[in-house]
Amino acid sequence: MRRVSNSRHTRRAALAAMFAVGMHLATVSRARAEAPPAANAAAPTAWSSLSPEEQKALSRYGDKWNSMPAEQQQRLVRGTRRWLAMTPDQREKAQQRYARWKDLPPEQQDLARKRWHKYRELPPDQQERVRQNYHRFKKLTPEQRQRLRERWQNATPEERQRMLERRRQRQEHRPPPPLTTEP
Repeated sequence: MRRVSNSRHTRRAALAAMFAVGMHLATVSRARAEAPPAANAAAPTAWSSLSPEEQKALSRYGDKWNSMPAEQQQRLVRGTRRWLAMTPDQREKAQQRYARWKDLPPEQQDLARKRWHKYRELPPDQQERVRQNYHRFKKLTPEQRQRLRERWQNATPEERQRMLERRRQRQEHRPPPPLTTEP
């Protein structure tokens, strides 16, 4: 019975990690493109400088806006601008991802956050490799994904290391894929 519980948590952790990477892919290029040039300066954003649509989306913060730290104001503005730029379908998907996130136990959310921070610390070429592997994984059928998960879960640490090394060797013998700027 414990094996089933561990498997369920492992699956949730994998989903949380995929969610984190997916969120990165969905937002990183748009966030970089829309970030104001003075984002590093963390200058406060005047409520009156926001568009009516932005004010409406941020209305629950209106009465405390001026007392918020500038960094928090800027994060909220960037997020609001991304949200307003989304299509209805993109918004629906984002809401579904958020609902899945909220359903995760706190331990799984913490694990996903740690993995996200670890991912962000990787050099750009390794981040690209993670994204490529994520896309490859998503292209597998559900049955293939399950077999891959089971194979990984049942492997010893030494077997896992050999699997990773074989994968690296195969990638070294392949011509590098073109760099993508897909979100």
